[in-house]
Amino acid sequence: MAGTGPPFSRRERWALCDLLHELGPDAPTLCEGWRSADLASHLVARDRRPDATPGMTLRARPFRRWTDRVQQGVRDTMTWDALVERLRAGPPALLRPIDPAINTIEYFVHYEDLRRAQPEWMARPLAPADEDQLWRYLRFAAKIARSPARRLEAPGREPLVLSKTSDGPLVKGPVSELVLWVSGRRSVAQVESLRVSG
Repeated sequence: MAGTGPPFSRRERWALCDLLHELGPDAPTLCEGWRSADLASHLVARDRRPDATPGMTLRARPFRRWTDRVQQGVRDTMTWDALVERLRAGPPALLRPIDPAINTIEYFVHYEDLRRAQPEWMARPLAPADEDQLWRYLRFAAKIARSPARRLEAPGREPLVLSKTSDGPLVKGPVSELVLWVSGRRSVAQVESLRVSG
């Protein structure tokens, strides 16, 4: 039943931490240049170091350099087990009420970044309530990512129209796969991308 148990964002966080423990700090990810330790330190910095946040969202070089330094410091000053357990603990209490809004897409995508970088991965079906959560934040995620899609379509849902122009593809697929597509994971997102005119 929807509304019972931990929110999807927290369950994805825990699942990611379980997989990090299983794979260790040097596992590949879909994030270019990042191993699993880099991914974990990014997420801990995101939870705990607001001074690093501008470099995670803005492309200006000074912000990016500072964020890189913070993330490397987190990675290099903690043991692997301590890093993963810090990540598992979640954000400070002040941020926990807004955790679903800021972390539903983030943790789903980064869990898939780690899962789908491993051999013989398979797409996983999500519960309808979890797909609903992803759908709720998909339009915002597409805008943040500056998605080139003109329209997103998922079975049984009203299409998301992102652009009124004729440019950009129509992208169809399960909600979870659309999230990966708009987040730049196009090589692994199981969607159909169509060019349409008019």
